Amino acid sequence: MFKRQTTGSIVCPSCHKLVSVKDEKCYYCGRLNPGMWGYASFLRRLGQDLGFVQIVTWGCVGLYIAMLLADLEGIRGDSLFSLLSPSGRMAFLFGASGGLPLFQAGRWWTVLSAGWLHGSLLHIGFNMMWVRHLAPATASEYGIGRTVIIYTAACITGFLLSSWVGAFLPSLPGPLRGASSTTLGASAPIFGLLGALVYTGKKGSSAVSQQALGFAAILFVIGLVMPGIDNWAHAGGFGGGYLMARWLDPLQPERTDHQIAALLCIGLTILSVVASVVEVSIHPEKYPFMY
Repeated sequence: MFKRQTTGSIVCPSCHKLVSVKDEKCYYCGRLNPGMWGYASFLRRLGQDLGFVQIVTWGCVGLYIAMLLADLEGIRGDSLFSLLSPSGRMAFLFGASGGLPLFQAGRWWTVLSAGWLHGSLLHIGFNMMWVRHLAPATASEYGIGRTVIIYTAACITGFLLSSWVGAFLPSLPGPLRGASSTTLGASAPIFGLLGALVYTGKKGSSAVSQQALGFAAILFVIGLVMPGIDNWAHAGGFGGGYLMARWLDPLQPERTDHQIAALLCIGLTILSVVASVVEVSIHPEKYPFMY
C-alpha cells in the first residue's frame, strides 16, 4: 500500500497527463516533481482531495468531543439546534473567535482555530456534510494545495470580518449583527470554497460556478431568516475565498510551493488551537470567568 514507485509512468496531479515518475518537471504543465517522490499513486487513493476531507472531519469531530468532555456539566441541549452544545467556557478555551477574544483579549490566532470548532451536534453535522461535498469539487478545479490555502484564507477573513463588525458596529439589527462575543464553525471556510467555485466560471467551468452561486445564495437567505447564524463570517469567508481563488488563478497549474504552503496552513491551524488552550493555562488571572 505504501510502496514507493520508482519506475514507469504516473498521472500528473496538475494536468492529468502521463509523465515519467522520475521527471523533475511535467513536460505539459511545468509542475515540479509530478511523481511526488514516488508516492503519487498512493496519494491518489486518498481521493481527489488527498485526504483533506478526512483531516477536516476528524479534526473537527475530535475537537468537538474534547470540548464536551472537558466540561460535562456545561453541556446544553434546550432544543434541536442546541443539542449537545459545549459550554461557552470551553468554546473560549479551545479558540472561538469574536469581538471578545479577538479585540478585548488579544487572542488574534482565533481567526484560525474558530473554523475547526462547533457549537452543537446539528452544527457540526451540517458543516461536515458541506465540507465533504465542496472540498473534492474545489480540489478538482484548483488542486489540493490551493484548496487548503483557500479554505484557510476564508477562515481568517470570515472570522476577522465578523469579529470586527461585532466589536465596532454593535448596534446593527438582528441578522446584520456581528459576533460581539464569540463565534465558531466551519461555515466561514465552507463559504470560501463556494467563493472559489464561483470564480471557476472565469476559466470556463460555468456549470460548476452557477451551481456554487446557487448554493451560496440559498445559504445566505437561510442565514438571514434563521436566528444565531453568523452572516458576516459567511460573507467574509465567501469574499476571502473568491479573492484568494483569483490570486491563485485556476487557469495555471498547481505548483509544489502551493502544497508546501498548504502544509504550513494546516500546521498553523493546529498551533492556533494549542495556543488557545496553553495561553489560558499560562495566564489564568486574565480569564477569571474560566474558573
